[in-house]
This record gives sequence, structure tokens and C-alpha cells, in this order.
Amino acid sequence: MSENKEELFKKLSDAVVDMDEEETISLAQAIVAAKIDAYEAVEKGLSDGMDRAGELFEEEEYFIPELLLCSDAMYAGLDVLKGHIKTAEQGEKQKVVIGVVEGDTHDIGKNLVKIMLETSGFDVIDLGRDIPPLTFVEKAKEVQADIIAVATLMTTTMDGMAEVVRILQAQGIKSSYKVIIGGGPISQSFADKIGADGYAVNAAEAVRLSKRLLA
Repeated sequence: MSENKEELFKKLSDAVVDMDEEETISLAQAIVAAKIDAYEAVEKGLSDGMDRAGELFEEEEYFIPELLLCSDAMYAGLDVLKGHIKTAEQGEKQKVVIGVVEGDTHDIGKNLVKIMLETSGFDVIDLGRDIPPLTFVEKAKEVQADIIAVATLMTTTMDGMAEVVRILQAQGIKSSYKVIIGGGPISQSFADKIGADGYAVNAAEAVRLSKRLLA
């Protein structure tokens, strides 16, 4: 292959930003043919492209229709790559309960985090979107989760993340779980303020953070 992998990852990211589904599929197929690490392609290509699209959305250069077309391109590439991702093998899998907090129905970022956690060897219980804070806690207790991962893309629903932590504290079980949060408006300072255990800026960082917290 004349192109190096970093060039392919950049083109893959660009294809997602450009909402070009056919180009995304073609590049993903080229990556598979060249036996380039598929997980790395998801992280540095598809995920990077969605992060960039999210920034354009925040800057009001892209709106919901563009973001959805970007996600269509991303999922098309993911369909090609996911069968080639080497899943981490481990004995007892650590469990993550993940969902988008109540009031928010944007789940593209959450879905990426789920896929990357699963391929990294975690057992992921996906609650979906628009999930009440208490549901996160009840499900974590039910499945004996190690991590509760809460996402939102909206500033208006950020307090739901704080409510998850408050419920855990009120029940005296906060020390039993690591709470991680993420999404467009979230920052490390907000995580610190509400008592969350960590903040991830993107899907790949969510995996690294989860491994770090449970090490």
C-alpha cells in the first residue's frame, strides 16, 4: 500500500466529517486489506471524525442533519471494521453500565464508547438514552457493575449526572462504583465538582480511563 496508515486514518476521519459514506466504506476496506489494526482505525479515523463533527456542531457550522449524516458514514465504516477488531480476552470481565442521561436522546458518542469498551474486553450493559439517574444506580446494583458511565451532549441535562452521584452517596454505596462522565459540554472541572471519578474527552480516552480506574 503506497499510503501509510496515518494518511489512511486522516482520510477516514475526513470522510466522516464530509458525510461521505461510500468513501468511508472504501477506506475502511483498504485498511482491512492492508492488515492495519482495525481498533486503531476506529480510534484515529472514525472516532476522530465524529469528534471533529461534534466540534462543528458546537460551533454551529453543522446542525442535526449534518451530524446524522456524519454518523451514518461513521457507522458504515464501523460495519466494515468491527469484524476485524481483535477483542481482548480476559477471564472475569469487568462490567460497565452505560447510558445517556434523562432528557437527552443523542447517543452517537455513547454508542462509540460502548463498542470500544466491548472490544477492549469489558462487559457493557447499555441502558440506551433518556435514562433517569436512579435507573443507572439500580442497574449497577443489579449486575454488580464496576463502572457507571453517563453521557450527555446537552448542558440542560448535566445535573442528571450529578444526581447519579448524589443517589450513590445517599445510599452509602458511592465507593462501590467508579462513575465516569463524558459528552460535548462536560469537562474535568465539572467531573470534580460533582464528585465523579473521571471524565473522558472521547471514546478511546473512556477506555483508557476505565482501565486506569480499575487497575
